[in-house]
Amino acid sequence: MSDIEDKYANAPEADVKSDTAILGLSNANHLEKLYDGWFLDYASYVILDRAVPYFEDGLKPVQRRILHTLSEMNNGHLIKVANVVGATMRYHPHGDSSIYTALVGLGQKDLLIDTQGNWGNPLTGDGAAAGRYIEGRLSQFAQEILFNPETTEWIPNYDGTRKEPVTLPAKFPLLLAQGVDGIAVGLSTYILPHNFNELCEASVAYLKGKKFTLYPDFFTGGTIDVSHYDDGARGGKIKVRAKIEVQDAKTLVISEIPYGTTTGSLIESIVAANDKGKIKIKRVDDDTAQNVEIVIHLLPGSEPQKMIEALYAFTDCEKSLSPCTCVIIDKKPCFTTTSELLKLSVDHTKNLLKWELENDLKHSQEKWHATSLEKIFIEKEVYEVMKKAKDHDEMIQLIDEGLKPFTKKLRREVTTEDIEKLVALPMSKIARFNRKKADELLKSLDDHIAEIHANLENIIDYTVAHFKNIQKKYGAGRERKTQIAEFGKVDAVHVAMANQKFYVNRKEGFIGTDLKKEEYLFDVSEYDDIIVFKNDGSYKIVKVSAKDFVGKDIVLVEKFNKDDERRIYNVIYQDGKDGPALIKRFNVGGITRNKDYPMGKGKPGTKILYISSNANGEAGTVKVVLKPRPRVKLNFEVDFSEVEIKGRNAVGNIVTKYPVRSIKKVSDGESTLGAKIFYFDAISGIVSTQKKGDRIGAFEDEEKLISIRNNGMAKLHEMKDPILVGTDILYLGKYDPKRVFTVLYFEGENFNYMVKRFTLETCPTTTEFNILSDHPDTKMIEFFSTEDARVTMDYQSGHKVEQEELDLTELAEIKTYKALGSKFTAKKVKRFTRIKGAAHEEESSVHSDSDSPDLFG
Repeated sequence: MSDIEDKYANAPEADVKSDTAILGLSNANHLEKLYDGWFLDYASYVILDRAVPYFEDGLKPVQRRILHTLSEMNNGHLIKVANVVGATMRYHPHGDSSIYTALVGLGQKDLLIDTQGNWGNPLTGDGAAAGRYIEGRLSQFAQEILFNPETTEWIPNYDGTRKEPVTLPAKFPLLLAQGVDGIAVGLSTYILPHNFNELCEASVAYLKGKKFTLYPDFFTGGTIDVSHYDDGARGGKIKVRAKIEVQDAKTLVISEIPYGTTTGSLIESIVAANDKGKIKIKRVDDDTAQNVEIVIHLLPGSEPQKMIEALYAFTDCEKSLSPCTCVIIDKKPCFTTTSELLKLSVDHTKNLLKWELENDLKHSQEKWHATSLEKIFIEKEVYEVMKKAKDHDEMIQLIDEGLKPFTKKLRREVTTEDIEKLVALPMSKIARFNRKKADELLKSLDDHIAEIHANLENIIDYTVAHFKNIQKKYGAGRERKTQIAEFGKVDAVHVAMANQKFYVNRKEGFIGTDLKKEEYLFDVSEYDDIIVFKNDGSYKIVKVSAKDFVGKDIVLVEKFNKDDERRIYNVIYQDGKDGPALIKRFNVGGITRNKDYPMGKGKPGTKILYISSNANGEAGTVKVVLKPRPRVKLNFEVDFSEVEIKGRNAVGNIVTKYPVRSIKKVSDGESTLGAKIFYFDAISGIVSTQKKGDRIGAFEDEEKLISIRNNGMAKLHEMKDPILVGTDILYLGKYDPKRVFTVLYFEGENFNYMVKRFTLETCPTTTEFNILSDHPDTKMIEFFSTEDARVTMDYQSGHKVEQEELDLTELAEIKTYKALGSKFTAKKVKRFTRIKGAAHEEESSVHSDSDSPDLFG
């Protein structure tokens, strides 16, 4: 009986006579149980054998089979990818398409495979050429850290005709170097790639018992905020940004893109944002060749810095990535962290190195034993006994007896297999035996064995040396490409374009962007909040919408910012139907959207008699006219500056107990809040009065702020609240047209170091301008806003480096910011070092008094 017949020998016979029985409950339960079993088998297969990598080598099965095949085919020459795909199909149970895709993905990572031909461009998303046109082979790095048959566990392939590795013996945290993503049944994995050299350094640090920190590094470059990376654990998050630079006042250039995007997908997101009105640009060009170059042409009058922030807010120029470090450990999927994964990989590497040493020791000892035995066999002429033997067995016995007097110094017993090898020695080798060479070989083997024992006893130091050697051999050119910075969240309301018109129907109580036949108020963006005051004294906050009923008899509608502490509402209202007229000044602050708040106690009949919104806490004067009444003064003036600002829930003070006919404004008045104190939040690049970040100082309304960025672009800002200045700020302070700045810079056009001293008395007041030159190779070296502007210059003089101290204030005259400055040296400069004098240190710090408004410089 066959295995199949035996398996089903006791199976119940199927009743095929009744359709009802076939579709009955018992059969349904049977099918459900079968389905549950099959589904579990399928889920286990997808998790363990397709989607999730093993921590030992960091590879998915298809990748492992490709690399194993390349190792089998490796002869030092490049191999057609089509041939590799065909050979890999002997191990991989799926079609050639999946193998080709995985192979191209490995090649594009530029770590394990040396490539030739068009392997596609992951920056642009362009695919690779067909397999018959491109070639590849194992890199030297892959050959060194991935393969060793003696330390590999083998299993039969899917059809049982060959052996394939369970995992490759990877002696490097390959999974963290390459990264991986995969979706299985009920779980997924997303491990971000990390820097090669940093992995080597972290491995050494762990082996030495020191702390280490790992952050992702992407081949696409860009900038990452790792504030919430959480060591790559599930639930962590990073933000990654493109590198956007201002080429000139009308052009932005993207030279690095976020990981997970391509130039094509990024451009699509920019075009989509423009079509939706979130940003407004003239056009976008893709000039990408070997390096990324996306050119964004701005509309006239656009602010480049504000457009950069808008690109981060509304396009894929900023993306959020959520790592999920899930790997197979002990044949089970486990969630871990990048640090724990590195420790597992390093421990695994240490065990593999120990295994290799033990194998090497075993082989070396065997070679020492065989060489020593040969020496005895030949030197003591034991081979002569072979002539006396009548048959093979007797010959083995005679040789064994002949060796015994000389085997005391051997390190193990002589076996029959050893004697068989001696018998097989050709007479020519015996005749040419060189005792000196044999002794030298034994000496070298002894030294090697001693070295192996020392390495085994100091396996940690040996593993440290392994990682240092790997970094020395393969770390060149693998420096970090992604910068780490903290840039926070771009508040969309600060950068969104007010591209919709907003209307109101005061009598009926409707507001919105679709009421085109009603009263026009102002332009809004979809992110704006609106505050509405109604005649009955109630007010509420709502989001911008197409049409919204907020309540009849609207008296005031405007944009609302909950963080604006300086916007003060001056109100006189009648408290109830026959109540007195009360006066109050208040700031609304943060309240719940779509909820009505009363002006006072919310008595029936309450109504607003006068209301004004004052952006800077202005306290004007109004004239109150009463209804005619005997022996009562019918009109008088009220000065709001005499009213204290209180919370929005305050009832207020009595103005009059008599009925009011009208209230009219007499004067706007002045602010009662004093000068505005501004702060700079370096993370978001926003200057505001919201006490976020470092204090800049006190500013009057007519004063201006000057910002200078690291690339030399500067701008004057009106003191509105908030002000978006950007995150790469070199200098930020109160604008003084007489102030002298000193700059040391490299001029790209004439290829010289230059010094310039200038004031900003004649600078543009509304547009951004460059205090350096517009040449793309021009670079800021040092910037001074103080009278003390000194540097030390290291320069090459013959075969040695000499140093000279320079006072930059003596090297150039004070001119306008447009002047190039003075060339001051023809020496071969190695570096400049800023000398921090007392004046510089005093002014470069952040002060709390209004007389010291400079933040940097």
